Amino acid sequence: MKTVIQRASEAKVEVENKTVGKISRGFLLLIGVDEQDEKEDADWLIRKILDLRIFSDNEGKMNLSIKDISGEILCISQFTLIADYKKGNRPSFIKAAKPQKALDLFNYFKTEIAKSGLKIESGIFAADMKVSLVNDGPVTLVFDSKTKI
Repeated sequence: MKTVIQRASEAKVEVENKTVGKISRGFLLLIGVDEQDEKEDADWLIRKILDLRIFSDNEGKMNLSIKDISGEILCISQFTLIADYKKGNRPSFIKAAKPQKALDLFNYFKTEIAKSGLKIESGIFAADMKVSLVNDGPVTLVFDSKTKI
């Protein structure tokens, strides 16, 4: 699984001009599922995300986790993260998980991360979504469960 983590002061997702998910301070997560991903990949990402210390402490240092600040999380399914663009100019998505597997792992991810007690919102899987973000910092990181970076 690949995840783009964006530290947000606010974010929302709309489907057909209706807000379906909205957060204040926390993370906007774009989540891509590879055909080879399993629950262990989601578990690794969840541990990394929840313990990631990229919020400022009283001294202005990135030293606090999303749990420390009782932040909120907006999860967006994003199969384009799995794109292969080594050849030509049009990305290939053949390595992306089939829709049912991707949906199952996306839902597993949301269910497991919700066990943290933090507010979790999400877009609608496979919908045409409009995502808005005020990136705080900006701070943006990419995690890949296969390479562990």
